[in-house]
Amino acid sequence: MLRRICVFCGSSAGGDPVYTEVASAVGKLLAGRGIGLVYGGGDVGLMGTVADAALDAGGEVIGVIPEHLVRAEVAHHGVTELRIVEDMHERKATMASLSDAFLALPGGIGTLEELFEIWTWAQLGLHAKPVGIVDVAGYYRKLGEFLDHMVDSGFLNTPSRELVQLDADPENLLEVFSRHTGISVDKWDV
Repeated sequence: MLRRICVFCGSSAGGDPVYTEVASAVGKLLAGRGIGLVYGGGDVGLMGTVADAALDAGGEVIGVIPEHLVRAEVAHHGVTELRIVEDMHERKATMASLSDAFLALPGGIGTLEELFEIWTWAQLGLHAKPVGIVDVAGYYRKLGEFLDHMVDSGFLNTPSRELVQLDADPENLLEVFSRHTGISVDKWDV
C-alpha cells in the first residue's frame, strides 16, 4: 500500500513551462489518491510547485530540509509537517524512511544524486521500494538510453536496471508502484 511517495525534483522551475505543469499535476494526483507527499521541504522551483499543488488538493505534505537551507530562507513553512534536519545525509535518510516509493521529476544534480542514491540502496537490498522517473517532455530520455548502455556495456545487470521505471505518465508509474512486489536483485550478477 502506498501511503506516502517521496518526490525528488528541482529547486528551479526549469526552462519549459511543462515541467511546472507536470509537477502540479503530480501533487494533485498524489493528493487525489490519498497518497502523502514527502519531498525536500523547499518553497521554490518544482519543489514548491508539487508541494503547493498537493496542499491545494487537500493532501498531506511532509517537507524534510537541512538547517542550512532553512537559514537561506527557502523552506516551505505552509506544509503539513516540516522536519528540519542537520544535513543532506540525514535529509535523504529521513525522506527514505517516511516513504513507500520514490518518484523523480526534472531537476538538476541534486535530483540526480537523490535518485541514484535511492536506486543504489535498492540494488544493495537496503530497501525494496519502487523507484520511478517521470520523463517530462523527454527530459530523461537520454538518461534512460545511458542506463541501457550501462547494461549493454556490462556494468549494470538487467534486474538492477529494471529497479528504476521510466515513463512519461505519472499515473502509469503509480500503477506500476501499486503492483510492486519488493523485488530483490543480485547486484553482483552482471
